[in-house]
Amino acid sequence: MSTSLLESANNLLAGVLDLGRTRFELFGTELREELARLATTILGGLAVLLLVGLGVAFGAVAWILTVAEANRVTATVGVAVLFLLAALVVAWQIRRLAGAKPRAFDATISELQRDLNAIKP
Repeated sequence: MSTSLLESANNLLAGVLDLGRTRFELFGTELREELARLATTILGGLAVLLLVGLGVAFGAVAWILTVAEANRVTATVGVAVLFLLAALVVAWQIRRLAGAKPRAFDATISELQRDLNAIKP
């Protein structure tokens, strides 16, 4: 083989590796940005849930206190049952949504499996 052919192949390989490195650096930067956005979203969502929970709890206490004293125990049990039913509905919805979602990286794993099958003799 001639030296120029080897140099050309070497330059091509270096270019491909440089391009791959650039793509991975870009992917890493985008991944860090997405993780930061996700963390902010999760913390904001937790704050909203906490504040809504406090609002509902104080509203329930206020409603219980407005009921006549003879019916406060019944009102308290009613509010507790209402909260338990709401929790069951939310848990059922979350379980249904979690079951419908495909597992993480399923598309990537199947593509890698297809690539592996393609290169096997």
